[in-house]
This record gives sequence, structure tokens and C-alpha cells, in this order.
Amino acid sequence: MRNVIIQSLLCASLTFGIWIAVFSIYLHYNHVKKQEKTQEKGNPLIWSLGEKLRSKADSVHIPRAYNVRVQRAREDEPAEPKSSLRLGEKFNYSIPELIHGYSTYGFNHIISKNLGHYRSVPDTRNVMCRKKTYPARLPTASIIICFHNEEFSALFRTLSSIMALTPQYILEEIILVDDTSDFDDLKEKLDYHLEIFRGKIKLIRNKKREGLIRARMTGASHASGDVLVFLDSHCEVNKVWLEPLLNAIAKDPKMVVCPLIDVIDYMTLEYQPSPIVRGAFNWHLEFKWDHVLSYEIEGPEGPTTPIRSPAMAGGIFAISRNYFNEIGQYDKGMNLWGGENLELSLRIWMCGGQLYVIPCSRVGHINRQHMTNDSEIMKVVEYNSLRLAHIWLDEYKVYFPLPRLPLCSRRLSVPIPMRTSLDSLPRLANKSQVMRLKHHTKSFFYEDPL
Repeated sequence: MRNVIIQSLLCASLTFGIWIAVFSIYLHYNHVKKQEKTQEKGNPLIWSLGEKLRSKADSVHIPRAYNVRVQRAREDEPAEPKSSLRLGEKFNYSIPELIHGYSTYGFNHIISKNLGHYRSVPDTRNVMCRKKTYPARLPTASIIICFHNEEFSALFRTLSSIMALTPQYILEEIILVDDTSDFDDLKEKLDYHLEIFRGKIKLIRNKKREGLIRARMTGASHASGDVLVFLDSHCEVNKVWLEPLLNAIAKDPKMVVCPLIDVIDYMTLEYQPSPIVRGAFNWHLEFKWDHVLSYEIEGPEGPTTPIRSPAMAGGIFAISRNYFNEIGQYDKGMNLWGGENLELSLRIWMCGGQLYVIPCSRVGHINRQHMTNDSEIMKVVEYNSLRLAHIWLDEYKVYFPLPRLPLCSRRLSVPIPMRTSLDSLPRLANKSQVMRLKHHTKSFFYEDPL
């Protein structure tokens, strides 16, 4: 009898254990399914923030001169920049850190941190470019990089790529200009990490916010190289990037040159090659990318041929230091940033210089996406554009659409000393060089009213 009872208890315990195991598996399965549904749907608070970011980004777009991603619908159509912001199904709204970093820096700072301080990027040059050789004696270069609240890893990758891919005998110095950054990692931490580049980098910290234009002029005033090379603080240079620029300036000191700007995707940070394009702008003084006609690269140099460009994107170019000073540098009357690239482009063409894109030089650039609806910044950009039209377009400024500007009700005050200094600059001809260049380059203006 005793054995029967023991066997019954054992069977009951085994049965109970099996049921407990099955029930546990069931509960675990339900818990996992609920988590998956939560992740797909997202936290309601984070989702609403994501929707707010998307609606804000779709409704506001401050034009920047650095949008280089190009799509072509047809061969006979000009290349147009890709839309500024697309937050779609691949954007994970459930990561608050990503959204905060994106709104702060304009790109995926999580991936940027994971990439570290240096990476190897693909060589995007044409095969013919890789076979070119350059003189052993070239002008020296001072590279000027201005930054304000830049993401640390992106800034340091810019510096590391320059140091790794630039021959030291042509690199005079790198001049960093901190335009009063607020972030802690751009203070003592940056000073500490820059020690590995001791002897090549000068760090200048502005006492007050000057803006990109005046910060670059501060950097130029401390330069000692033969050529000034301006870069943005979120770039990665490619192989043999500097030699083609210096070689062109060595041949003609009044030639201002720009590399082809490859795209570093703002969300994935993937390095993508850019087609051969040049800069232009419309009557609103908005910068545009324009494709290069096939006959322009059919000569003996083929796709390595320097391309005449009406305008520069502004963030990345090289210019002789003497010529930069000769033409008066940037317009000191402009504020912060916006329009300075077109102002300098017109200044170059109308003061005896030429502006070219050098296809054998390539520099990657993060096309940051700005979601800030800052009315003050909009006013600055519009003020700079209006100032540009008044100073440089001469009789053609009547085609600049003033009614679109809220500033048009107030007459632009151009300081007399600035007008005097600009008027005294050497001009190539008595008539406006804007129209002269338009004759040579049909893509100079879109929506031509003439």
C-alpha cells in the first residue's frame, strides 16, 4: 500500500511539473510577443516626438550651400539636390538619444561615435586620376577649419583624415577656429586629443560668437602657408586630395579651386561618390548643383579635366593666400553664414580670377540636416543675400526678387568704407562680369528673365 501511495505522489508531482513548464513557456511566449508589438509601435511619447520632428523638417528648410547629393531624372535635365530630410520607416523613433543627437548635430551621432576617430574611405577617383603624377615642389597649404558645437568624433575624423592622407611637406599647418562652442568635449578633451598632432595644429578660440564668415577670416589672418584651404568640420578627405588643388594654383595663382564633394550620408554615414557637377545659382541667389555636359570632358584629359564653375558651394575650396588678400577676403559686412559662397564667387570672377572644380580631388562631406526654424538665422541669410545683390549685381539687381524678403521694406545700409573698398577692386572689364560669365556658362542662372 505504501509503495502505491509513493508512486501516485511521484506521478502527481511529475504531472504538476509538466503543467508548470508548459504554463511558463506560454507566459514567456506572450511576454515576447507583447515586447515585439511595443517595439513596432514605439513608445507613445517618443513616437509623438518623432512625428513632430518629421512635420517640422518637412515644413522648414533653410537652404545651405553644401547639399551635394544629386539625382537625375533625365539626361537632358540639370541635376538637382536631393530633398533635405526623409525620416521614413528606417528611422528608429524608439531611441531618444538618436533623436536628440540628430536635432543637435544634424546627423546620426551614434554611428559617428562608433566609427571612431579615423576610418578608411573608398577611393572614388576616376582611374585616369589615379595615374596622374604631380610635381615634387608644390605650394604649402594652411588648412582652416572653423567649428561651433560640432560633434567630437566627426571633427576628429576630419583632422585624422587630413593628417593621414596629406604629405607633410606640403602641409604647413591646420588652423582650428572654435567659434565659442558650448559643449564640454570641445574644450579640455579636445585640447588633450590634439596633443598627438602637436606642431601641426593651431587652436584659436574666439572670445565671442563671430559666425562662419568672420571666423574664417580670423583663421586666415593666422595662416603662413602659400595656399589657404578651407574645410568644414565634418569632412573626410580622400586619397591624393590636396596635390591636384595645389598644382592648379601653382600654375595660375588667380585660380580658385574646389574638389568634387562626395556625400557622407547623414543617417548611415556611408561614404558615397558624387558625379561630376559644378555650382550655379538662380535669381533668388540660391546655390544649385548643375551637371557637366559630356563634351566638356571629351578632350585628351577626359574626366580629369578641370571644370569651370560659376559658383562654389562655399565650405570647401583652396585659394592663394596672396590672391585672397588682394581681392579683400570675405565681405566683413555679412553676418554668421549664408550667401558668402556666392559673394566670394562673384568677387573672384569680377576681380581677375577664375573658379574651377578639380575632379581628381575628392573630399567627403556630411550633408547635415537642419530642422531649426530660427527666424533670426533666416533674417541673416536674407540680409546677406540682399547685401550681395546691392554690391555685386550692378544694374542686374533689379532681377533679384525683393518682394519675397521681409527686409525689403527697409533700405539696406551698406557702409561707405565697404563700398569704397569694393569699388576700388580691379575689374576685368567695364561691363558687368556677371553677364560676361553667363555668356560662357549657360548654367550660371536658372529661370533667366532676360
